[in-house]
Amino acid sequence: MTQDLLQTAVLPGIRALETEMVALRHHIHAHPELAFEEFATSDLVAERLTAWGYEVHRGLGGTGVVGTLRVGQGSKRLGLRADMDALPIHEATGLPYASRHAGKMHACGHDGHTATLLAAARHLAQTRPFDGTLHLIFQPAEEGLGGGRKMVEDGLFQLFPCDAIFALHNMPGFPAGQFGFMPGSFMASSDTVIIKVRGKGGHGSAPHLSWDPVVASAHLILALQTVVSRNVDPRDMAVVTVGAIHAGDAPNVIPNEVELRLSVRAYRPEVRQQLRERITALAHAQAAALGAEAEVEYRWRYPALVNDPACTAIARQVVVDWLGEEALIPNLQPLTGSEDFSFMLEACPGSYLIVGNGVGETHGTGGCMVHNPGYDFNDRILPVAASYWVQLTEHFLAANAAA
Repeated sequence: MTQDLLQTAVLPGIRALETEMVALRHHIHAHPELAFEEFATSDLVAERLTAWGYEVHRGLGGTGVVGTLRVGQGSKRLGLRADMDALPIHEATGLPYASRHAGKMHACGHDGHTATLLAAARHLAQTRPFDGTLHLIFQPAEEGLGGGRKMVEDGLFQLFPCDAIFALHNMPGFPAGQFGFMPGSFMASSDTVIIKVRGKGGHGSAPHLSWDPVVASAHLILALQTVVSRNVDPRDMAVVTVGAIHAGDAPNVIPNEVELRLSVRAYRPEVRQQLRERITALAHAQAAALGAEAEVEYRWRYPALVNDPACTAIARQVVVDWLGEEALIPNLQPLTGSEDFSFMLEACPGSYLIVGNGVGETHGTGGCMVHNPGYDFNDRILPVAASYWVQLTEHFLAANAAA
């Protein structure tokens, strides 16, 4: 998106709040909290929403916050979600508002997501330009611990029914302020597999007296590379990554056990199940072939994120009507990352969209990839994204919208 379009995109009411909301984002950034520990952040969110006239509910998912605003007599109900948690990463940006807590950092932009939705919340409370019920959902623990699932299990959609729910994520590598939409499978499932290969340890000088789990693990790692290349239909996406190997402490000692940690991803549930079956079978077979045994702990984590086509079309059309086709990310492809907004989409129709955080590697461009010690949310996109939430709310909860 051009600089002129970035400026044009911001609603006047949001522009008036920009300085305050950027300062709020910097405050949250400087005080990051990990999954299910977002106590100060949820206090801040609840206090702001209450002051602006929202009905505030706390406790879903532990530290989750839901703010509700009802306007008029409309029967439609809209949910907008932002995540609040940080990552266990030591920040290396050197920014004046860098994390004040060693080993904790907003390295994925959840500080920006929270500030964006709060900016929209304040504007919507001041102007009330809709007819219906708006639920603003501030979710804990997106980063790996399933806060979205916990909120759903705690009764999110029973307490706060929604006809549709939407969420957005900043995305480095795309022009700042451009929006991306994808109906159907947009992000992959994510599962973790812990494989323990047990043998018989011994002295490195006498390997014939041992059953070496390191060698068995090496064979298993190579065999795992065939799961995607030889078992999954080439037209489907699958990822099997061995990200960690833990074995032994000395070069002349054969350990009793090796632990492998895997990340496994797919778009389709059938492929996800196939990966589980094949990985489990290979682990047992490869270990047994070399005199060892394998224990497989398969942790089902996040399902694939599947956007409802109708909701995605609505979300996309808002941008087209507002800013034109040039504000869309062209030729967007599905992402192999994962998101626990998928649990909410399994329970309620909706759509997950992305907004470009910038191209490049400096703080000024916002292009440094997420989960990196040098990442920072691009403040230039905060008012654009907040304006989008306002536009979507006005469109979805328009007085003449069909129930």
